[in-house]
Amino acid sequence: MDLHTYVTLDATDLAELVRKKEVTPTELVQLSLEQLEKVNPDINAVVHDRKEKVLQEAEKLGIGEATFSGVPFLLKNISQRLKGEPITSGSRLLRSNFAKDNSNLVDKLQQSGFLFLGHTNTPEFGLKNISEPVLYGPSRNPWNTEYSPGGSSGGTAAAIAAGVVPMAGASDGGGSIRIPASFSGLVGLKPTRGRTPVGPGNGRQWQGASIDFALSRTVRDSAALLDILQVVQPEAAFQTPLFPGSFQEEMKKPFDKPLRIAFSTKSPVGTPVSEDAKNAVRNIVTWLEGEGHYVEERDNGVDGIQLMRNYYLMNSGEMASLVQELEEAFGREMTADDMEIESWLLSVAGKSVTAAEFSASLAAWDIAAAQMAEFHQEYDFFITPATAYTAPKVGELTHSDAKQMELRERIEKLDKSGQQELIYEMFLPSLTYTPFTQLANLTGQPAISLPVYLSEQGLPLGVQVMATKGEEHRLLQLAYQLEQTSLWIDMLQNPFLKEMGNKGHVPRL
Repeated sequence: MDLHTYVTLDATDLAELVRKKEVTPTELVQLSLEQLEKVNPDINAVVHDRKEKVLQEAEKLGIGEATFSGVPFLLKNISQRLKGEPITSGSRLLRSNFAKDNSNLVDKLQQSGFLFLGHTNTPEFGLKNISEPVLYGPSRNPWNTEYSPGGSSGGTAAAIAAGVVPMAGASDGGGSIRIPASFSGLVGLKPTRGRTPVGPGNGRQWQGASIDFALSRTVRDSAALLDILQVVQPEAAFQTPLFPGSFQEEMKKPFDKPLRIAFSTKSPVGTPVSEDAKNAVRNIVTWLEGEGHYVEERDNGVDGIQLMRNYYLMNSGEMASLVQELEEAFGREMTADDMEIESWLLSVAGKSVTAAEFSASLAAWDIAAAQMAEFHQEYDFFITPATAYTAPKVGELTHSDAKQMELRERIEKLDKSGQQELIYEMFLPSLTYTPFTQLANLTGQPAISLPVYLSEQGLPLGVQVMATKGEEHRLLQLAYQLEQTSLWIDMLQNPFLKEMGNKGHVPRL
């Protein structure tokens, strides 16, 4: 196999070639590493590689029945721990931190036959919708390197879009799978809360808002991975019943009756929405109506601004708790110079949050979940733009030194109500780009970003589809049908791959 062929194939194709002994795991790893060496200086997607180790592992790998045996894979540099390897969460404080064990998710991935090349870039502690940590510098979008691939799974998105791997680890606590999927032209599924492994050492992430999964180029790869990763963990805080069938098989089935679908292009927090985002949704609506489904414009009834305030309050409490852990580990008090501005301001604000306020905030999530459960009794899907705009330019959403100093000084002078207002103000420029994704995190619903729109500037923008809890299979059905249409973006159009494959959809064996 040559490199041109490698970058056009998805993980399912590559695994099938390994099973047929038409290519070896070592050859696939070598091709992946060759592409990584070629593109990483331009996109800064991978912050730590394990070239020698993964080649040795590839040589030893037997050709078993594992679904993805021999397929190269990258892990996200937060929560996806691989024993003995660096895991820094994009933080300067943790630059010398090494994983003492595998995360349960990584164990599952390893059992499925993946070979780990290393870890991808992420913003500090996964707090931003761009991936520009001070520790590693910014990741860049293969569609146009002046722009961001998004965050917090931005390095993952860039690596996939540039052909290094066909699929890679990601996580989503406020849109961190769906946002980079939208900005980078990928499939971004956030599963139902409790669907995939957590721990060991914790039974929840961000009070259940965050879940680990992956980004991919094809719907079938995401479906196959969900078959592997779905689990019920007795020790976990949240469980969702196992899907009794196969996601891979279910996605191929037609819907048994016309669907009732609601859509909105209105920002839930009252911020502007681009014509690109509106057009992306309109295109999907037109297609759905042509397929015989009933579609209407409808607000979901959830107070989006209050929901974001509750979200930031949770972030504040979580960061205050993390800083307390770091102070115990380092044996000293943390200062503003130890971390980036978003981390610091959240931790300061979190110290003022009472237990009662934190509890009330979480209760508001459940109210929103109940509202959406009732909404989905009437509608099968809720469709919005995945992001309100195509990707921001690199550096656009990073605060200047002067602004950071101003924010640091202001936070110390405010009462707790004022501090929460300042947090909202700090994140508002970022939120303006990505106001649609957080709802599914707080309600626990599955949601997916689909690559179905390309702007005149040549930048992708995804459409988000949400379903009621436990119905990833229906999202995958819709995604698979759309994947066969002309609306689906051809990933080979991006400059890093355009010369490397034929035009048209990703080839299928």
